[in-house]
Amino acid sequence: MARKKITVVGAGHVGATTAMWLARKELGDVVLIDIVEGIPQGKALDMMEAAPIEGFDVSITGTNDYADTAGSDVVIITAGLPRKPGMDRSDLIKTNAGIIKAVTGEIVKYSPDTTLIIVTNPLDVMVYAAWKLSGLPSHRVMGLSGALDAGRMDAFIAMELGVSVKDVRCMVIGAHANDMVPLRRHSTVSGIAITKLLDDETITAIENRTRVAGGEIVGLLKTGSAYYAPSRAVASMAEAVLLDQKRVIPSAVYCDGEYGIKGIFAGLPAKLGAGGVEDILEIELDDDEQAQLDESVNAIKELIKHLDI
Repeated sequence: MARKKITVVGAGHVGATTAMWLARKELGDVVLIDIVEGIPQGKALDMMEAAPIEGFDVSITGTNDYADTAGSDVVIITAGLPRKPGMDRSDLIKTNAGIIKAVTGEIVKYSPDTTLIIVTNPLDVMVYAAWKLSGLPSHRVMGLSGALDAGRMDAFIAMELGVSVKDVRCMVIGAHANDMVPLRRHSTVSGIAITKLLDDETITAIENRTRVAGGEIVGLLKTGSAYYAPSRAVASMAEAVLLDQKRVIPSAVYCDGEYGIKGIFAGLPAKLGAGGVEDILEIELDDDEQAQLDESVNAIKELIKHLDI
């Protein structure tokens, strides 16, 4: 049986690290594409030279030509201007929407049946733009959202309690921005609600840190943004699709009435498999959680108004 083919658009820190995660897990042959000559080729060659040492056996190709991406089962778009210190996600809309437009046109030309996973910020707006511009069905387009945000909250809970990260499962929904909605009632440590293990003040502090986790790293790095956690999170989404795992991963998905949301993409618990977004799981929210989600969704709608597509 032929190996799966995965394209990663953008050979920066996030894109190249994503390609490495995909290759190490042998999810398929990887094509790394970028507009800058030599960068994807050099990074791909470096990874191929690591393959016999680490022991993964797939092909990794670097290119500047979209023809080399033809027949991709999954395409991950990381290309875009990264946030700089003090920059809000809304500042990125015009520039990155232009990049998404150029990329999706080329991608669907060569891979009309692919599944798109968007990483470019501002995430919820860019995944909406990718859906509109690509012409792909909504279940074939998704964005990195809670897969990363929940992972960050998992890490903070594990740090606070001194427990293994393997036993922590948090749920974060809404926009992939500062108005995301961590759901403490639906976050657990080995099945035990975190509300039984931590006091309200500590949980609130962790939720607030989760909301600004990306900005915290941007502030520390000074020149650049996070890439290890984002790349691993998006690789887990690709893995769920490529291996038809039916995993429930909070992701930016198209809403058609779920949670009272319609016509936009927002972070919700979704079942990911070979069919892309195969289902959205609706969990009971209390009045405060629903109000927070509504506010988060309204923020996405306001940003979408700035799109010119």
